[in-house]
Amino acid sequence: MSAEPTKFLLPEDRIPTHWVNLLTDLPGDPLPPLSPQTMEPAGPGDLTAIFPMALIEQEVSTAPEVEIPEAVRDAYRLWRPTPLYRAHRLERALETPARIYYKYEGVSPAGSHKPNTAVAQAWANAQAGIGKLTTETGAGQWGSALAFACRLFGLECEVFMVGSSYDQKPYRRSMMETWGATVHRSPSEETQSGRANAAHPTGSLGIAISEAVEVAATTDGVNYALGSVLNHVLLHQTVIGQESIAQMELAGDEPDVVIGCVGGGSNFAGLAFPWLRRGGNVRLVAAEPAACPTLTRGIYAYDFGDTAGLTPLMPMYTLGHDFVPPPVHAGGLRYHGDAPSVCALVRAGRVEARAYRQNETFDAALRFARSEGIIPAPEPAHAIRAVIEEADAAREAGEPRVILFGLCGHGNFDLAAYDAYLSGSLEDPEFGEDELRAALDRLPEGAPSLA
Repeated sequence: MSAEPTKFLLPEDRIPTHWVNLLTDLPGDPLPPLSPQTMEPAGPGDLTAIFPMALIEQEVSTAPEVEIPEAVRDAYRLWRPTPLYRAHRLERALETPARIYYKYEGVSPAGSHKPNTAVAQAWANAQAGIGKLTTETGAGQWGSALAFACRLFGLECEVFMVGSSYDQKPYRRSMMETWGATVHRSPSEETQSGRANAAHPTGSLGIAISEAVEVAATTDGVNYALGSVLNHVLLHQTVIGQESIAQMELAGDEPDVVIGCVGGGSNFAGLAFPWLRRGGNVRLVAAEPAACPTLTRGIYAYDFGDTAGLTPLMPMYTLGHDFVPPPVHAGGLRYHGDAPSVCALVRAGRVEARAYRQNETFDAALRFARSEGIIPAPEPAHAIRAVIEEADAAREAGEPRVILFGLCGHGNFDLAAYDAYLSGSLEDPEFGEDELRAALDRLPEGAPSLA
């Protein structure tokens, strides 16, 4: 048996003091979001109806680092720093010379990386005198995180949960309600946006976002919180990558490739952006579902962040803002767009995007669980699929390769998905050419071309 360490741990005083802001490091000239009313660059005034000024300032900041408020760092102490593991048993199972490490965010109270930004957003809203937050959630990880964070700072929380995940993951809903949140199945009868999409009963993140934004924009004392995509959300997640840099130094190793799953981009950015800031030639791989292949098949264009067209338009790879993905079990990855900063890096060739079908990701998840013990959520199972590809390539080339990936959450509430895979009933939907052509037709009129 190996005498090498398995866990690399940091003390609480090594929780980062600042978030890493990569906006100034991105390739090319920055492209602004556009107002949905005028198609002109959006300013703070376009955001004040749903966000507090502190988060708007973070959204547009060009400072290389942003200080983490002490109250947020104090809340982080409940679970941070999170552990870095060396996957010795997976390495042996794969018979690879690669050295595999994973940063595990499943130790947070909500079981994923999402509280890193939920706590920061809830605190900023509480400081601004806001009494309630609305949001969307796909698989329920973000909704759970925000319900937990609102409870910490005395806020009410209202969550619109994508219909397919509401049905597939009832215990995520139970978690949210345990922390005091109100949860609606989306599309719902609660909003005009929900009623207008009743023909899509499985729902989508775009529809759920529209419902949550509608409530926040039309109700005094209520703001909206987004779990991914926007700059301030990605900013908050960079505690992950900063800790991983210190932990890889403890391990005496340096990654050749950093891998994360991508839905809206916050998990991937949280791990990868600090490594980009650090410099070097590390490869970055973003793994997404073949059923919702935003980065690998999408069109680079200005598009709405939600289905109803209530949000500013963002420059990103998109499948069309009213695209409703198949009800795959990786609910957190069922989003038509992606973070503009991640899209810019993909477009510049700095990040490689790969898409995987549902069955091959669950095959990877089982191989990981049966060697390392942790049952991964369906979302990071996509990253594990890419890890296995990299490990196999290292074996075939007969070369050592150091792989770091983000295990952003556990799958303890996703066992219905594992049941479907183990019974052979899991489907493999993919994004077709007809859907791609339809996405072109759905792009907003009047927005400048990015072709």
